[in-house]
Amino acid sequence: MTERENGGNGQYGALGTSSLSLRIVDGRRLEKKFRDVLRPGGVLSDAQGQAHALPRYFYEVPSWDVAMKLQLSEHFALWEFIHTDVHEAEPLRTFPRYVPCAITLMALGLEQFRDAVGSYVHIAANGGYRSPAHTLSPHATPHAWGTAVNIYKIGDTMLDEREALEHYAALAYQSMPGVYVRPFGKTQGFTDDHLHLDFGYVIAVPRGAPFETYNPKVDVEPL
Repeated sequence: MTERENGGNGQYGALGTSSLSLRIVDGRRLEKKFRDVLRPGGVLSDAQGQAHALPRYFYEVPSWDVAMKLQLSEHFALWEFIHTDVHEAEPLRTFPRYVPCAITLMALGLEQFRDAVGSYVHIAANGGYRSPAHTLSPHATPHAWGTAVNIYKIGDTMLDEREALEHYAALAYQSMPGVYVRPFGKTQGFTDDHLHLDFGYVIAVPRGAPFETYNPKVDVEPL
């Protein structure tokens, strides 16, 4: 863990301005290499065959330095949510990178959780945002919406025992209204070596998003 992880030193905007210094982009107007892996505004089915609309609007992250320094909330920096490896699609392993705008909601939820547990919360590599093309996400998962995290450690406690997982799951339910916690187990849809928290398939369109006059052609043929 670096000294920045769950550290603090958040930066907040003045009244009437955005608290983030990141550019908001319409994913349908990105380069093709990014559209192919992000699939902005597309549809992805989960393991049960239920269809979910993918995010269309993203924050553009220009560099790792920016991700390290930018606080999404008081104790959570952007880098903690985008720490991925070769499982991620190749265009998203370098910068600029793009993250769904709903990721700020996950950060706010984790603030509540951090207060409840009273210690550092460690998000696993590949445990925050994962694009629809990420190899660990063959089906729709809230990770691709930026609204899920896998936590492998809290304070000095590794989350690989049932007692610890169920203890922190109970605290998550108490402190994060609307959260879903995967139950303990070894089969699909369960977990035994990390705490999975998510808010479902949330799409956020923040103030300042690049809206345009409705064009039916864009719905079926991105420009």
